[in-house]
Amino acid sequence: MAESAAANGLDAVVAACPGWRVRDLLAHTGQVHRWAAAHVASGNGGPPVRGQAAKAVFPHPGDDTLLDWFRDGHAHLVRTLSDAAPDTECLTFLPAPSPLAFWARRQAHETAVHRVDAQSAHPEHAPAPEEGAADPGDPALAADGVEELLLGFFARPGGPLVADPPLVLALETTDTGQGWTMSLTPTGRTSTRGTGPDADTTVTGPAHELYLLLWNRSGGGRCTVTGDRGALDLWRERARVQWRR
Repeated sequence: MAESAAANGLDAVVAACPGWRVRDLLAHTGQVHRWAAAHVASGNGGPPVRGQAAKAVFPHPGDDTLLDWFRDGHAHLVRTLSDAAPDTECLTFLPAPSPLAFWARRQAHETAVHRVDAQSAHPEHAPAPEEGAADPGDPALAADGVEELLLGFFARPGGPLVADPPLVLALETTDTGQGWTMSLTPTGRTSTRGTGPDADTTVTGPAHELYLLLWNRSGGGRCTVTGDRGALDLWRERARVQWRR
């Protein structure tokens, strides 16, 4: 991510995050890394995290030192996760085997998605790179990211991702052999592992492509869509991650 940010320049446009330049991407991710590390450290006897807004708690420097600041924050996060006791207890906001597993997973995906943003950044008056320009991610990590979205973020109640009449969206990876099904109703949604024959929309592709599609970093041109596209179109229109804690 840092290498791509340096290559594309801090003023490059981040198409997936309207209004952002690469400097905003680095600032946001660097703040989140420090905020996450502070939560993990608090469970090992460190000071409690004051407030929830990473921007206010961890201000970022100017352009001259922003890349070094970002790299330092990432290194600090990795050290904190590596050194933490397996039974660390601290705040989490999605199901996980342990708080330490939660923070490692969440920050892996936070960084992976924004790495794609950095690689896809472009000068203001230049066209955006073609779909698939970013380096593919590890298939196992990408599949886990799909699962975090469907069985984590979107397993929580509320939000505009509902359908009337109901719709069923199925997703299948061509490289890891995994699948998921999300049923959308007028009052909510449920997700399960595995796929069945009753899906209105089935999307098939490499795990990395499904990952980017569900994070709205790709239009899905490298995936195969069968059935009515309605459920996928609804996802792309309404699926927004809500950072409730």
